[in-house]
Amino acid sequence: MGFAVPRFAAPCARSRLRVVALLACGLAAAPALACTSFLLKAKDGTPVYGRTMEFGLDLESSVFVAPRGYAYDTQRPQGAAGPKWRVRHAYVGVTALGLPFVADGMNEKGLAVGALYLPGFAGYAAPSPANTGRAYAPYEFASWLLSTFATVAEVRAGLDGVEIAALPTPGSSFVLPLHFTVHDASGASLVIEPIDGKLKVHDNPLGVLTNAPTFDWHLTNIRNYVKLSPVAAPPLKIMGETFAPLGEGSGLLGVPGDVTPPSRFIRALGFAVSAEPGADGPQTVRVAEHVANNFDIPAGLVRDPEKGAPRETTQWTAIADLRARKYYIKTYTDQTLREIDLMSFDLDAREPRVAPLKPLAKPPALEFPEP
Repeated sequence: MGFAVPRFAAPCARSRLRVVALLACGLAAAPALACTSFLLKAKDGTPVYGRTMEFGLDLESSVFVAPRGYAYDTQRPQGAAGPKWRVRHAYVGVTALGLPFVADGMNEKGLAVGALYLPGFAGYAAPSPANTGRAYAPYEFASWLLSTFATVAEVRAGLDGVEIAALPTPGSSFVLPLHFTVHDASGASLVIEPIDGKLKVHDNPLGVLTNAPTFDWHLTNIRNYVKLSPVAAPPLKIMGETFAPLGEGSGLLGVPGDVTPPSRFIRALGFAVSAEPGADGPQTVRVAEHVANNFDIPAGLVRDPEKGAPRETTQWTAIADLRARKYYIKTYTDQTLREIDLMSFDLDAREPRVAPLKPLAKPPALEFPEP
């Protein structure tokens, strides 16, 4: 289902104050995001990317469409200038806290980028006058990738000399610890992680990413689940007795069901390699939605150990058909999967477009045919 996207207007002073207040009141103490991302491939080869976004504060996200030529002129503390760039490839994505940068998105060439939390492991370059023109803030990096590159190969080649600097989110002293998943229309995938001030790039044939620890640790952890299979385990025979599985799904017996990043990585891998893909992109979008539903965190499932209050929920789920250039999204309060057809926009428009993620006023009614 499509939805209208009104013209973008710059955030007013009240919106900027709201951003500052949210950040000051708890972003630094917010729980780690429990984001989960994965890639499926349709039977015709179409790659479909999906991810969830979890956070402990309302991110007040909007869908943002950046046209070709849109100029980013970033600022640094004490009025210093940061990197400047123009959007080469128009893109659609999801913002947070009124900032004109996305945490997730897809561009007109079918490149998808997602920012996921990496607390305790992300290590950025120190900001300095020497690197202001090539060091991006963590919250800027996904938008720069989407603006600039068309393929995973271009991303890899274009990272030489680029840094992510330890720059706080505007209005706070908190530096978001992030790593990034990247996919393209061919089905290729990368993971980019800032480690000890350098960008470490991994090929990712699995297409799966969650949070801490680092990606190479998750690859090693797979060796603890070498029996992961969609095929039922055979009956066990001991001392002349036969013990058959109790129902279907025994090939996944022992797969962890908690919401920690290592457990979600293994579970997402199990779904990604086992789920029957659709014939094409649109059908596989629906499969991706079913997969993503397994990582939905309702309010109350994860709580503050001292206050007992819910720590995070799945604020939104995004899915992208990387060949059709269609981006889909649903929210915690509105589970209707809504479609944004990027190629239906004027990609040479003068200004971005934005749509707040508000629930539908009324769910569509079920239609009954006349008797």
